[in-house]
Amino acid sequence: MTLREIAKILNASVCVGENRLDDEQSKAFASDLMSDVLTLKDTPILITGLCNIQTIRTCDMACLDAVVFVRNKKPTDDMLELAEENDMVLMACEYSMFKACGLLYEAGLQPLY
Repeated sequence: MTLREIAKILNASVCVGENRLDDEQSKAFASDLMSDVLTLKDTPILITGLCNIQTIRTCDMACLDAVVFVRNKKPTDDMLELAEENDMVLMACEYSMFKACGLLYEAGLQPLY
């Protein structure tokens, strides 16, 4: 599934990384705990409600390059700048984490584990 398809399913706005919307994603991981994100051995799209600069730094350290912020969270200018420097895609949607995960799973995106 492409990031463009994910954005459409979630009715998400693309905050940064429009040039990468045709990138494929096969798996997703949802968490607000960045300590869990640091344990990942794969590179799924991250679905989170934790919207701060540490989220972007953690994703960079974990080699994750696509993030969906749920619960109507909006990244700050600092977050957008850092994400752009690291060639990440950031999206924001108004759905709860549960609903976002359900919609993506129903559309065929697989869980990381």
